[in-house]
Amino acid sequence: MEFRFDALRRWPDVESPDLVAVDAADRLLLDGSFDARAGMNADDIAVIGDEYGALALGAAAAASGVVRVHQDALTGEQALAANAERVALTDRYRSMELAGALVSGARLVLLRLPRSLDALEDAAALIAAHAAPNVVVYAGGRIKHMSTAMNEVLRRFFGTLDVTHARQKSRVLIARDPLHGHDPEPHRAVHDGIAVCAYGGVFAGTAIDIGTRFLLGNLPARLPEEGPLVDLACGTGVVAAFLAMRHPDRAVYASDRSAAAVASARATAEANGVADRIRVVRDDRLTALPDASVPFIALNPPFHSGAAVTTDLAAPLFQDAARTLRSGGELWTVWNSALRYRPALERLVGPTRQVARNAKFTVTVSTRP
Repeated sequence: MEFRFDALRRWPDVESPDLVAVDAADRLLLDGSFDARAGMNADDIAVIGDEYGALALGAAAAASGVVRVHQDALTGEQALAANAERVALTDRYRSMELAGALVSGARLVLLRLPRSLDALEDAAALIAAHAAPNVVVYAGGRIKHMSTAMNEVLRRFFGTLDVTHARQKSRVLIARDPLHGHDPEPHRAVHDGIAVCAYGGVFAGTAIDIGTRFLLGNLPARLPEEGPLVDLACGTGVVAAFLAMRHPDRAVYASDRSAAAVASARATAEANGVADRIRVVRDDRLTALPDASVPFIALNPPFHSGAAVTTDLAAPLFQDAARTLRSGGELWTVWNSALRYRPALERLVGPTRQVARNAKFTVTVSTRP
C-alpha cells in the first residue's frame, strides 16, 4: 500500500510549523533499506528510536506481519498509535521494551541514531546479542547530530560497517556480521552520598546536573505532612532518592516519559536502598495521581523535544502539578533563569516566590491556593 508521510503528526508532543513528524533521515532510512526489505515479512523487522512512527509504519505498510518497535519517549508511543490509526495500520506494529525480545531473531533493524553514544551502545549491544546472525542494521540520522565516534561504537559490535552517501543532510550507516553483544546495564557513580544509575541516553547520565544540584541544595528540611512526595520528570531519580533518604518515613512517587529514565530511576532507588519507598512510573505527567492528592512536588522541567529546544514542555507539567497538589501544597521548581518561568508558575499553579538564584539557575516555590 502507498504510505502517506504527510498524514503523520507529532501529537501529543509539541507541534509547530518548524517541528516535523518526519524528516529526511526517516525517508533515507526507508529508501536505503527498501531492497533489503523487499519480500521480507514484517515479523523479521525491528525498529529502534522511531520518533513519531514514520519508520515503523513505513516498514509495516510495505510488508505483511507485525513490526516490533521501541521508542524511548511515551509521547512517541502515543504519536505512533495516533498515526497508525490515521493510516489504518493499528494492527501492524507492536511497541516493546528495549530488551532481547524486541530484536530476537530480527533480520533487519532500522535504528534512528541517538545523540548519546551510551544509548547507541545499548542498542547495538542488544542487537548483536539477540538478532539473527545475518541481521542488517540501517542506522541513520541528521549529519549535524552524527559523529565518527558512532562508527566506532558500531564497529565494536559488528564486523562490517558501510557508510552511505549523504542525502538532504542525512546519512545512513549499514552494519552487518554481529559480534558478541550483551543486554544493556546501567552505569553507576556516587556523588555526595547518592548512588546515581543511568542507562544510555538519560539526561546527565551518572552525573548530577548543575540545575538538579542547585535544587537539592535549596529543598526545605521540613516538608508538608502526609501524602507522597513527588519527583516529576525524574530523570535518573536523583531527587526521588534524595527525598527518600532524607525523609525515611515518607513514600516517594517519581515519573518520567522516558523509558530509559524510568529504568535508571528504579536502579538508582535500588542502589540507595530505598526502592521499597519509591514508586517509579512511565508517564508524561502525573496522570495516575488523583486531583488534590499530594503535598509536595519537585521539578526540573525538560526543555528538549528530540533535538529541538522549546519551553512548551514546561507548561503542561506546571498544569498537572497544580491539578495534583492539594490546597497549600508546594511545587519546588529549578529552571534556567533565562527561561523566565515565574509568570507561568504564578498563573498555572499559584503564588510563587524565589527561594534562591545563582548565575544560571533560579529555584522557586509555588503554593497551590
